[in-house]
Amino acid sequence: MIKEGTTGGGAVTITAVTTVAPALPVQEHRLPLSNLDLILPPIDVGVFFCYAAPGGGAAAVLKAALAKTLVAYYPLAGEVVANAAGEPELLCSGRGVDVAESSADGGAVMRDLRLGRPDESVEQLVPKKEAGVMSVQHMHAGAVVGCTFDHRVCDAYSFNMFLVAWAAAARTGSPAPPAPSFRRSFLAPSNPAPPCTGTLADRLFVPISRAPTPPDAAAANRIYRVAAADVAALQAAAGPGRTKLEAFTAHLWRLHALAASRRGIGSCCMGVVVDGRARLRGDGAMRGYFGNGVLGAGALRGAALADVARDVHRWVAEAATGDHFRELVDWVEARRPEATVARAYLGRGEGGEGATACVVSSGTRLPVGEVDFGWGRPAFASYHFPWPGGAGYVTPMPSARGDGDWVVYVHAAPEVVEAMEEEPTVFRALDSGYMFG
Repeated sequence: MIKEGTTGGGAVTITAVTTVAPALPVQEHRLPLSNLDLILPPIDVGVFFCYAAPGGGAAAVLKAALAKTLVAYYPLAGEVVANAAGEPELLCSGRGVDVAESSADGGAVMRDLRLGRPDESVEQLVPKKEAGVMSVQHMHAGAVVGCTFDHRVCDAYSFNMFLVAWAAAARTGSPAPPAPSFRRSFLAPSNPAPPCTGTLADRLFVPISRAPTPPDAAAANRIYRVAAADVAALQAAAGPGRTKLEAFTAHLWRLHALAASRRGIGSCCMGVVVDGRARLRGDGAMRGYFGNGVLGAGALRGAALADVARDVHRWVAEAATGDHFRELVDWVEARRPEATVARAYLGRGEGGEGATACVVSSGTRLPVGEVDFGWGRPAFASYHFPWPGGAGYVTPMPSARGDGDWVVYVHAAPEVVEAMEEEPTVFRALDSGYMFG
């Protein structure tokens, strides 16, 4: 089997596929998805790690460590199935994780990869999940480990826990603590559930039956680097009390508004994924959901960064409360079994059908330095998430260099990418010297 496309030096050929089951048997059972899981559409997230000095027999090491780690992380070895009401739930069957081994024809090596252009390179490194909750692909030449996982089962925070445990098992023979918990009682709805109409949840989410069709628009995928000094300069310009992510979002929002103005679009929506772990007691599998703001494109273009950052801070703070997450659990409960979805995912936000939208999700907790399978820390790592939603998607994460730089994955309309690349600072092209020394 040869994947379509090339890495820059040759086609990627799948040489073997193995299904790795947990090292200990799993008693088959069903695990309901929480109400906060049910609000997510069925989308897969990719992440990949590139290593400059791979070890011999890497595939065998990865698979043996994976079998050990899946004992504690057994839901990742299961399947998402429908229950009697037609809702998705997790069948913990122990079916295992599909692991593909691949090689690059034509002598392609890491330095040949144009990772800044994911459609030309990364698509060949991250597996397409055919079944189950998760899949893995390992490329021998240069050692690339790519993973794809079902976002309804775990978010980036939870998957980070798995990655660290898996790497530790490969390096030391035992997965790293802490062991995950899959209790759902912390996310139980109120009894009885309140009406939940006219609330923030009602503004940010919508039942599928009332959801507008996402716009059928072209999208471009890019990976940029942002220097630590530019991150610091954005934060300083955003004013006191603003986080790096708020400053970055404000800057991106203004560029998004520039692109919207060129298309004659009057409103520009920006969403930020908010982490609920600090707001609710949870089990390590808590999900993050959207805060969402909308402003006129013209007003955004003329606004100072500090003014835009203040607006970002305001609507993120509105969503980043325990009351909002408890309200959201009840909001979903009142509408089950009908599926629901975030308006921002549809590309609408709160700006209506005439608006354009983008979602920012922080990947700054990606534990790049800890994903060491025994042959050193990665030379490069990034998420890969060309989602089918109507909104753009942008996620900054730490550079594998460990120097405070960011790597930024972008899935956005071509005119947004053009505005980002025209801007003289912040978004810089990747080159092999930066990634691999």
